[in-house]
Amino acid sequence: MKNRLLITVIAAVLLAGVAIGYTVLSGASPGEAAHSLPVQSGPRLMMLSNGRLSTASRNDPAGPREITEQRCDRAYGAAGTISCLRPVGALKAGELAVLDSQLKELRTVPLTGFPNRTRVSASGRMVAWTLFVDGHSYAANGFSTSTGILDTRTGTLVQSLEEFTVEGLPQLPVDANFWGVTFTADDNRFYATMSTGGHRHLVEGDFAARKVRRTEHDNVECPSLSPDGTRIAYKAAVNGDPQQGWRISVLDLATRRITPLAETRGVDDQPAWLDDRTVAYGIQRDDGLNDVWSVPADGTGTPRIEIPEASSPAPW
Repeated sequence: MKNRLLITVIAAVLLAGVAIGYTVLSGASPGEAAHSLPVQSGPRLMMLSNGRLSTASRNDPAGPREITEQRCDRAYGAAGTISCLRPVGALKAGELAVLDSQLKELRTVPLTGFPNRTRVSASGRMVAWTLFVDGHSYAANGFSTSTGILDTRTGTLVQSLEEFTVEGLPQLPVDANFWGVTFTADDNRFYATMSTGGHRHLVEGDFAARKVRRTEHDNVECPSLSPDGTRIAYKAAVNGDPQQGWRISVLDLATRRITPLAETRGVDDQPAWLDDRTVAYGIQRDDGLNDVWSVPADGTGTPRIEIPEASSPAPW
């Protein structure tokens, strides 16, 4: 009887230790998950951990993280505004949820398609998203996307960039697709990818004027503007053929110089700038999980895992 009692006590202690360990990892109190993103000193990173919004210290991104109950397929945040593309339900129906730092819903937008990209402007005012309407990969032929933008201050909603005029074109080509929006500091101009006729162009858009213009830069996908506004990180199809994969590169907007980064593996993601020197991106592992990697933005160094078992990184 005494031996059985001793075994029971030991088991209880071990289970308690496991529970405490998980609590430290998630940042929640015992028996509950965090319901809002924490306000803590020092720079933070936001990411998805197994589909849940989470944060970790920028100085120790692989360390303890705060895991909330908010689920998203894709997410991004800036200046207290969070864009959450929620999981798709029946008939490809989902929604965009705009949240504050306490995870309070500020606006929802019904969407149809599979979540793929989302971005928030540095001020937190503008939110953009891209969905696959048909197909699931930019390497496939015949895919179709839907990319929209929301001005959270005025409530102006553009369901699709295909509503915009394209400078120099009398009408939008039937095979045109837009994806991967990134905003400039003025909350009006933006960059994105437009594909048509077998080419993938970097376009610059004017939200107020509802128009875009093609730039001289071809083979630019999923652009991401640096915090200082001088460079764009993007994925470039190897030999111009998406079926061969993509290479992460950086375009200097002033000199037009292109710098391939040290990551030589194929990366199908919209890069995220962690600061003016570091670019992050997700890579799927053989077991289906994702890791967030980072690499210097000047082409030097070597890739390293920034956040294990995570996706959708953003400075927070």
